[in-house]
Amino acid sequence: MPASPSTARVINDRLALELLQREGPLTAGQLKAMTGLSRPTVADLVERLQGTGLVTVVGEAGAERRGPNARLYGIVADRAHLAALDVRTRSVTVVVADLLGATLARASLPIGGDTGTEPAVEQAAALLERTAARAGADRLHSVGIGAPGLIDPASGELRETTGLPAWHRRLVTALQDRLSARVLVENETNLAALAEQRSGGAAGDRESFAFLWLGHGVGAGLVLDGRLRRGSSGGAGEIGFLPVPGTGGTPSSVDCEGGFHSLVGSAAVCALAERHGLPPRAHDGTSDAAQAVAEAVAGGHTAFLDELAGRLALGAAAVVSVLDPGCVVLGGEVGHAGGPELAARVGAGLAAMSPLPTEVRPGALGGDAVLRGALLMAQEAAQDELFTGGTA
Repeated sequence: MPASPSTARVINDRLALELLQREGPLTAGQLKAMTGLSRPTVADLVERLQGTGLVTVVGEAGAERRGPNARLYGIVADRAHLAALDVRTRSVTVVVADLLGATLARASLPIGGDTGTEPAVEQAAALLERTAARAGADRLHSVGIGAPGLIDPASGELRETTGLPAWHRRLVTALQDRLSARVLVENETNLAALAEQRSGGAAGDRESFAFLWLGHGVGAGLVLDGRLRRGSSGGAGEIGFLPVPGTGGTPSSVDCEGGFHSLVGSAAVCALAERHGLPPRAHDGTSDAAQAVAEAVAGGHTAFLDELAGRLALGAAAVVSVLDPGCVVLGGEVGHAGGPELAARVGAGLAAMSPLPTEVRPGALGGDAVLRGALLMAQEAAQDELFTGGTA
């Protein structure tokens, strides 16, 4: 059955808005060519979108051309303001952006391990409000939060997880109560994987890949056939708990020590670096591990890189043998610091263990991947509402 006129208008408007979001400002003629719509239909939708405040004339095309046909139409970027939060065990980073995802303000705040739940929530919420004010955002439309831990597939809420600060979970509900914005939360590794695929990262050409987050802890984001896979309980990719040889023990249901985490978490990487004669590390921060790997690459510490790559290949081989993703991306600060040199070594180790052809790539976004993914989530939520006729 053909679409009703109102449904057709919504579809056409959405198509035009998505083109303007992806391609930037376009003339009516360019919209006609790209959409395949008739000239009168394009003229109607442009007028309609200008009336909603979503589109405006932003200039003219060509140095010599003038008049209606030369008008360039673009999305009104400040039609809605967005925020993204990267919530770590002992810190939070906030970005406020416009509807097109351009960053307007950014800020970070350490939150000590001895900070109580409510004070920590207040500090994080106040940081968001200060950053929004600095960006000139009187009201936020959508807020995306990336946090460690599992997301309940049924409710979309961050589940209570042993070993993670209680303020993480409380922050989500506090922001929902405090703001008029739509507040969304997703596992940090899943968001980082989506950013590496859709925000200028290492997996932009891949429909299927496994993303290994290498930071303070370790996890995996799994994208198969173009879809992020979360598992029945939201725990797909919890490879820190993966039993592997070389750890001297096995993990438990409440503690990943003895699992893959014990081989490639930040403390393990720092300890390995010391054993290979690299400068001592504090063993308590992702940046220390990333710095050790970067120094090893720069200084040609091949023995350290080979042993680290062998450890990473163990976990990667387990993932590949079950999922056959065709590509593994080494992400997070550590994967980014290792770059192509570490990725090549992991690829060689993986090829020696698995018969399945698998490309190993370094992540392109480093520690910013979570924030980029959280902003993507907020941006898509806002555009989904606004581009289908909603109001901010």
